[in-house]
Amino acid sequence: MNLTEPDKNSKQDEELQEEESLLQKPTVTKILLGVIAVLLICVLILLTMVIGRREQTKEADDNLQQSITDDAKQQESEGQTIDEALSREEETSAPKEESSQGEEPEEEEETEDEEEEQESGESENDKTTVVVDIEDENDEAYTKDFILNEAYPIFADNRQDAMWDLAHLKRYVKLSRELEGTGEYYYKGDVDKDGKPDGTGLAIYEKNSYYFGQWSHGERSGQGTWFRYYINQRNKTNAMGVYMSHSYAGEWKNNLPNGQGAEHYDVDISKLEPTRKIMIQNVVGNFTDGLYDGDMYANTVDYIGNVQEWDGIASKGVFTLWRDMSAIGECSVWRYREDTNVCMDIDKSENKNQGIRELLK
Repeated sequence: MNLTEPDKNSKQDEELQEEESLLQKPTVTKILLGVIAVLLICVLILLTMVIGRREQTKEADDNLQQSITDDAKQQESEGQTIDEALSREEETSAPKEESSQGEEPEEEEETEDEEEEQESGESENDKTTVVVDIEDENDEAYTKDFILNEAYPIFADNRQDAMWDLAHLKRYVKLSRELEGTGEYYYKGDVDKDGKPDGTGLAIYEKNSYYFGQWSHGERSGQGTWFRYYINQRNKTNAMGVYMSHSYAGEWKNNLPNGQGAEHYDVDISKLEPTRKIMIQNVVGNFTDGLYDGDMYANTVDYIGNVQEWDGIASKGVFTLWRDMSAIGECSVWRYREDTNVCMDIDKSENKNQGIRELLK
């Protein structure tokens, strides 16, 4: 009989456990549902944040694009304004050169043969002034000292594009014209005890010419570079307006090229006609008092930009001839390096004083 009591208790325990299990299941389910709800809320929050960021990014991109567009329009408008100002500047920046007194024959002949000025910027290959000059000639910027101080560091650093820009400004052309026929120059640099240029300095001459380099007691001596800019100039020296500038860099003595150096022409090939196939661009070698003297090298350029190299031999401005062309009055002064049977001829009467004629006394 006692054996039955444990069985009753056991059954009662099982029933109690089942009831407790049933009671626990709803609690677990609620907890799981709560967790799932929290996760869903987190996912929704993340999605909301992502979408918000995308909209902000899109809005920022739209604003950036609009800003770029506005800037481009503003720059275009400003560019048109500058172009108009440059156009007005170019119309008045280069007065016609006047004849000078006491010039060497070459310079006088050049002035007599001068033709009507051409508008600057005529060819797409022309360099153009990118600095807008002021209009008020009473402004300090038109004074000699201001211009020399402005130009000195540019020439000292040999910044040739900037030098070109400055030389074509109205105030520089005007300052150079003030020196016509005087034989004088404006100077900034080192001087000796007598106040003469000595050391390193910059000089501005007539006819839009400049020199920067070494000096000795008032004379160009040592290493230096001379420049001349043909501003709206077409004449015998600068036929067809092909040459835009002329320069010499090298050794100097007694105010003239003496020693090793290089002569250079800046050429606008767009103005070369097919019948005029070549133009001297560079001459390198020894110079004596501005004349070619010794073994010389030259290169030429034609109307499509082809460059050819030539050799010549000169003695104080007179070329040794490569072949006898006297019967027709011509001199073969340059010989083509790639084919020595090809020569470049000049008129027999011109085989003298060959050199940098604009610098000859």
